[in-house]
Amino acid sequence: MPRVLLEVIVQTLADARAAAEGGADRLEVVRAIRHGGLTPPLSLVKAIAAETSLPLRVMVRENSGYEADPREELALQRAAAGIAGMGVDGLVAGFAKAGELSLADLSVVLEAAPGVPLTFHRAFDALADPLGAIDTLAGIPQIDVILTSGGEGTASERCARLRQYSARAGGRVAIMAGGGVNAEAFALFAKTCCVREIHVGRAARDGRNPEGPVTAASVRRLRDLAG
Repeated sequence: MPRVLLEVIVQTLADARAAAEGGADRLEVVRAIRHGGLTPPLSLVKAIAAETSLPLRVMVRENSGYEADPREELALQRAAAGIAGMGVDGLVAGFAKAGELSLADLSVVLEAAPGVPLTFHRAFDALADPLGAIDTLAGIPQIDVILTSGGEGTASERCARLRQYSARAGGRVAIMAGGGVNAEAFALFAKTCCVREIHVGRAARDGRNPEGPVTAASVRRLRDLAG
């Protein structure tokens, strides 16, 4: 049984170093984590790519919601193209409106970075029909990961939902747990194998400052839980 993939959100070069030291498998590069993560400076992506050999997924997002303002289209296109040109592992984006996928907005990012893999982020959790959305997203060749909290409720309830999502995906696309994943939830998700990928932000940081720097010790504790 392959071990759980651990993805850590990073905002700085120091975060990336600490995550790598702690045993992260992949990094998600963002800025403004307090707003759910926005497009980071290309200079930061370049610096992190030069510092570590870990795969990088880079956020392409201009506001804290899941809808793209038409005025943001050019910024999204430029960011996606620029990041893709750096040869990173992939992009992170997602759009939803009134409980439905916003495929037109998504295409703005995908078409600017043809052939580059993409994680559809937690806009997924705003959808009225998540199972149907899995089928739609799995049919888009560039999308290889869907990030989801597994919805509301206890860690056990979320785990059951994540297992349902993984079953629906059927290997066509990976379901990655993320959003409110504390050590308890992480341990349960890893132990039950309801998902094979887990994404963390706060849990990789000093518990006294959820928006503070990543610590190698925090990442290492998660890595140990994952086995």
